Amino acid sequence: MQTENNLSDRWTILKIISWTTNYFKEFDIDSPRLTAEILLCHALNIRRIDLYLQFDRPLNSDELAQYKSLIRRRLKKEPVAYITGSKGFWDSQFIVTPDVLIPRPDTELIVEVALNLIKQKKNERQNKVEQYSKIEQNIIECNEKIEKHNKSLDQHINILELGTGSGAISISLAKENQNSSDIIFFATDISLKAAIIAKKNSLNAIMKPSQNLFFLIGSWFSPIKPEAKFDIIISNPPYIPTNDIKTLQEEVRDYEPLLALDGGSDGISSLKEIMRSAHHYLTQDGILLMEMGFDQKEKIELEALKICKYEPPIFIKDYAGHNRVVSLKKI
Repeated sequence: MQTENNLSDRWTILKIISWTTNYFKEFDIDSPRLTAEILLCHALNIRRIDLYLQFDRPLNSDELAQYKSLIRRRLKKEPVAYITGSKGFWDSQFIVTPDVLIPRPDTELIVEVALNLIKQKKNERQNKVEQYSKIEQNIIECNEKIEKHNKSLDQHINILELGTGSGAISISLAKENQNSSDIIFFATDISLKAAIIAKKNSLNAIMKPSQNLFFLIGSWFSPIKPEAKFDIIISNPPYIPTNDIKTLQEEVRDYEPLLALDGGSDGISSLKEIMRSAHHYLTQDGILLMEMGFDQKEKIELEALKICKYEPPIFIKDYAGHNRVVSLKKI
């Protein structure tokens, strides 16, 4: 980079983006132009569109110093999301720190699948209510019995996420259903720091204290009462085999929380643990959704069939054609 004498006279937004892009290319930084723009936006606290609306604006010495510090961090392979402290997912921006896994675009698939299931569950629940209402209208002498049955019919759809991290999945689902008082979301995480970040994200994304989204501290099902039942249980557990961790990109291996990555020697230790317990917490016809590694179909299918508590698993492919989500329906 040029000497710091009179830098503010020379370094306009457009020039410094161009220089940084070429500099990042020399060090094999992914998406060099995009990375340069994101970091400069963060340093200047402006939107990306402003980079082009103000392309000839010169940077002052403080702005340049701030931007250079961000460049140095990225050259050390620190993820952009940790440098800026945020990451886009679904339709919201989420606070991220090294205490939580950075949300991936692939994980949006499980949100999409869950939203369709929630809609299906709502329709099923509404049909039951309408069914009992019709009986009540037609059979006057059974009013008392039907009223008692109606009261025992749970009107809520209960959703549980295990290992919520930044809260991206549960918050995205809750935001899409924030006007539905009949849906309640629960999310657990073993990390108190992660749960605090998830709570902050819920306030930012939903813009008001959510009355239907609750965060609990503990490993998987440990914070959940044994008698609790859920229509849908969701998880994006760690699924990278322990020996593969060292082969990951530096950005992932050296910065993201190992607890959220390491899936044990076979890569599916956490998925197996969840499958073995989830049926106890699922309603009749309840569904377990889990994100998985693209090459883990056979191992997961074998494990699910051994448990004998679920219908044969359904595997859902991501947009790249890889098996990404497994759906297990309780028998």
